[in-house]
Amino acid sequence: MESALARGAIDLTPIADGLYVSDWPDESDAPLLSARGIRLLLSMHWRRPPRVYAQPPFATKWLPTIDSPLTPMPVPTLRAGVLAALPVLARGEGVLTHCVFGRHRGVAMACCVLIGLGRSAEEAMALVEERRAVADPYAWYIQRRIEAFEREWRTHHR
Repeated sequence: MESALARGAIDLTPIADGLYVSDWPDESDAPLLSARGIRLLLSMHWRRPPRVYAQPPFATKWLPTIDSPLTPMPVPTLRAGVLAALPVLARGEGVLTHCVFGRHRGVAMACCVLIGLGRSAEEAMALVEERRAVADPYAWYIQRRIEAFEREWRTHHR
């Protein structure tokens, strides 16, 4: 059965120091991700990523979400991803946020990580859109979740 997850080489985009966004990572992408220093995957897809990403040198934070305006990404899920990513980035290691195509959910998580690092939601969305051609952080239901995360983060992490 052919799925939306079947494709060629990973579409990996560096966003900021140590922060990357991609489409679905296959097992065959592990050497590239390891060589880039990526140690944590924030997986925003409802399906778990391949097992290789749960073994050293990798760790995976599975944050299953659905890309639909009818099921908004929960702010606590976004917060959990950011809280997992910040210490990894602080150690100088890489973090990859991904979903299926790297357009919405993985992009939203990358924006939230950037907010956790001190950027505004608007700065984060502009940077991700500039760096990743397929990124669409301004899709209305994605942008609303990023802005909701920013409000919650600023309230509790000043």
